[in-house]
Amino acid sequence: MSLNASGPSAVRDPGPLATLEGRNVSAWFGERQVLDRVSLTMPAGIITSLIGPSGCGKSTFLRILNRMHELVPSASLAGEVLLDGEDIYDPERKLVDARKHIGMVFQKPNPFPAMSIYDNVVAGLTLTGRRASVDEKDFLVESCLTKAGLWKEVRDRLRAPGSGLSGGQQQRLCIARSLAVTPRILLMDEPCSALDPTSTRVIEETMLELAREVTIVIVTHNMQQAQRVSQNCAFFLAAQGAPGGIVEHGPTDAMFGNPIDSRTADYVNGRFG
Repeated sequence: MSLNASGPSAVRDPGPLATLEGRNVSAWFGERQVLDRVSLTMPAGIITSLIGPSGCGKSTFLRILNRMHELVPSASLAGEVLLDGEDIYDPERKLVDARKHIGMVFQKPNPFPAMSIYDNVVAGLTLTGRRASVDEKDFLVESCLTKAGLWKEVRDRLRAPGSGLSGGQQQRLCIARSLAVTPRILLMDEPCSALDPTSTRVIEETMLELAREVTIVIVTHNMQQAQRVSQNCAFFLAAQGAPGGIVEHGPTDAMFGNPIDSRTADYVNGRFG
């Protein structure tokens, strides 16, 4: 199946690359505090990695960045999350507005099982209320699958179920689905943890390509991956019984090569975690 179009209106210009900033972010599940006054700037056009041992709050912080934390009934939070200076938690801003601008890719690939590859990609249009003609959808599918590094592998079976793809292909399909709503930020929660080395390499190459047009924040337990793909890095840590926070953040090369805090050095060199 071949799709041809010349850049229809359904593929909107996301605008300039965006900066995301968390200011004094604290989070709770019920009475248990899991984050304490976390502040971090994630610069425009940069891949920022969030590293740290399990239970330190980095995935909670990531979910706060696109308002997923508030969907947990017992969850609460304090602080601000600014997208180019505007608080996404402003009461006058709708939840769907945050989701349009800040996409999410999860640890486990989650294509919609009853949908084809094609319909998985365009599903975001319906969820965000955007109308598109058949030609516009065709262009969007080809464009997003190409950016996700999947087009050549699936272009002849776009009507096949998305769930029939391999794990690595499913994850790239989920990336394409996130890109279809033209986000300015893409959050990735351990996107390669369930994948084999070959699929991991393809996802990492895809991330480096995407960083030219979208700001990426990735949670990873893979120190080599953080070094390979990110230019900025933040190390989260939680003492036993205490909420998580950032020990140190800065350029990835400095974080791994010459960290300021001894705890950072111990973690990135595999002495704990």
